[in-house]
Amino acid sequence: MDIKGWVRTSLIDFPGHIATVVFTAGCNFRCPMCHNADLVLRPGELPSFDLSVIWDFLRRRAGKVTGLVVTGGEPTLQPDLPVFLTEVRDLGYAVKLDTNGYRPDVLAALLDQDLVDFVAMDVKAPPKSYGLLTGVPDIEVDPIRASLSMLCEGRAPVEFRTTVVPGLLAPDDVGAIARWLAGLGAASGATYVLQQFRGGSTLDARLAAVTPYTSDELRQMAVRARLWLPDVKVRGI
Repeated sequence: MDIKGWVRTSLIDFPGHIATVVFTAGCNFRCPMCHNADLVLRPGELPSFDLSVIWDFLRRRAGKVTGLVVTGGEPTLQPDLPVFLTEVRDLGYAVKLDTNGYRPDVLAALLDQDLVDFVAMDVKAPPKSYGLLTGVPDIEVDPIRASLSMLCEGRAPVEFRTTVVPGLLAPDDVGAIARWLAGLGAASGATYVLQQFRGGSTLDARLAAVTPYTSDELRQMAVRARLWLPDVKVRGI
């Protein structure tokens, strides 16, 4: 595992758990609104954490810290992710995976091996706009659809989430995402989260000064999304 970032204790990243959060190197997307640009574009320039230090922490804090979140970057690019999570589970930790869903084969293997307890998957856009929001113009949406369908089967608790970026996603797009998710079965138990966009150090510098949607605008989008999905939340307002 190539771990480039580590938050030792978090109360907000894994529902129901005091968690530790590790950030893996590299990503297969180039999302313009990403705030982890160094992890995505220049992972080789960042120092890697000594895994022995992380393992020592996990052994000492087991029982007090109860969950581990693996995020990125994109964790499913790490070839030794299954081995890492197996060892984490052997220490008694629950595991949350943050993913963009573009490697459904890896996601399926992790679910088959019972290595994740909670999955948070970014749903960047409705299918027609996925290239724009991922920074990969010729992206194939079928892998995304496969991961969404798999997670809608209820094999693990799941949160789908969309960062709502003015100029890239409109209220109609949020409605289209909600309809898409509902059509795949998400209405039966998944949570859908609309995340407030933050400017600043975005991968695409042109978004740095973009004014986010207002709290009321996001709440109205959530109301619209609830026409198709019962559990819709707004985060970051």
